[in-house]
Amino acid sequence: MAKGSPFPDGHKGVLDRTLSLFTDVRAGEGVGALLLATNVFYLLAFYQVLKIVRDALILSESGAVAASYASAGMAAVLFVFVPAYGALASRVNRVWLISAVTIFFASHLLIFFALGSAGVRIGVPFYIWVGVFNMVAVAQFWAFANDLYTTERGKRLFPLVGIGASLGALVGAGLTAYFFKGMGPYTLMLIAAFGLLVPVALTIIVHKREGHQKDAKKDESEKPVGGPGGFTLVFRQRYLLLIAMLVLVYNLVNTLGGFMLNTEIEQEATRVAAATAGATAEQVRAIKASVSGTLSGTVGTYVNLMAFVLQAFFVSRIFKYAGVRNALFILPIIAATGYTSIALIPMLMTVQWTKIFENSTDYSIQNTTRQALFLPTSREAKYKAKQAIDSFFVRFGDMLQAGVVYVGVQLALNIRGFAIVNLVLIGVWFLIVLGIRREHQKLTGEEAVDEAA
Repeated sequence: MAKGSPFPDGHKGVLDRTLSLFTDVRAGEGVGALLLATNVFYLLAFYQVLKIVRDALILSESGAVAASYASAGMAAVLFVFVPAYGALASRVNRVWLISAVTIFFASHLLIFFALGSAGVRIGVPFYIWVGVFNMVAVAQFWAFANDLYTTERGKRLFPLVGIGASLGALVGAGLTAYFFKGMGPYTLMLIAAFGLLVPVALTIIVHKREGHQKDAKKDESEKPVGGPGGFTLVFRQRYLLLIAMLVLVYNLVNTLGGFMLNTEIEQEATRVAAATAGATAEQVRAIKASVSGTLSGTVGTYVNLMAFVLQAFFVSRIFKYAGVRNALFILPIIAATGYTSIALIPMLMTVQWTKIFENSTDYSIQNTTRQALFLPTSREAKYKAKQAIDSFFVRFGDMLQAGVVYVGVQLALNIRGFAIVNLVLIGVWFLIVLGIRREHQKLTGEEAVDEAA
């Protein structure tokens, strides 16, 4: 019998052997992992559609500074949403929780479609909405995956599930960049609204498939998630608090970098629009939206292509030979290198490639590592604390970023100045990673260190 295999004969089928090219897949694990990967594929594909739409709308309607300030509104919304989410989790089982929340968000797209088609300027509220949706939907997917897998299986199979996320983001960004001009933002919203029903269906399928296992874990999966609320759990446990500080700081660094990129894209879009002689105000707005959408989509395509390669061929090897804890150091090293380059050469190309390397590593190595940090935690931490961390604390970082941008604008900081601010924050980031490393080692013990590395 293969260790960790749900099938007693340990015989690996064709699917198991094929998926083993990417990570250590044991007998009978392939179907479940592939279903989860497909689920997150669709989730991330439609998120990328909405992300490009939101960037084009807000940059064409309000500009990069407004996008930065709008991010702060996400934290305010999530401060209310996270306790409500925890209250719902205490009353329904996991499949009802995930399905209800996803459909709740999908229905809002119909409202934005109607308003946008009627000529209402929805850039800022839609920007806030997409930021909230992304954090909540992705966090609850990974909570579901953490709930399905043991620590040992999660370390092996999360890299495979993450391939679905990277591939979905790649396909979503690529197709949106290609079809953006022909379809426009509002048609893409409508497609995403109905497309989000696919992850709901896949969640139900995986839940029912796991329900065939007659054991204590199956009984547990049918129960509501107990325990205190997400914020309470975070502030009670040092390990969870450090993870919260990690996502806050690195999201602050990332969104400041996004502000730099948006600033450069906005300037390029303005330059192109100004070069169009005789254009009306409405035509200028359309040109800016088109240029912004195309540039954002192009960067997103490169990011997701690189993220897919890293996820498919590097993450499982990093987990195997370096371990989960050491993987946390990779992104801050890349970010430090990138923002040093921007400080030395502050131009569009430098910012673009810094964000491509930073975001592709974030979406692959960093994201999978962060999800694996929750494997040894309690069930309530997986659903409630994780939702608080992956939504509110991430967006609280956005709120801090808006404050930094406001101060920077008042001080007339240029791109080089913001890059230097990020380098200081990256120093704090390294200190937090060291703290998580110590706490994770205490939580998992030396045996887990030997197994992971």
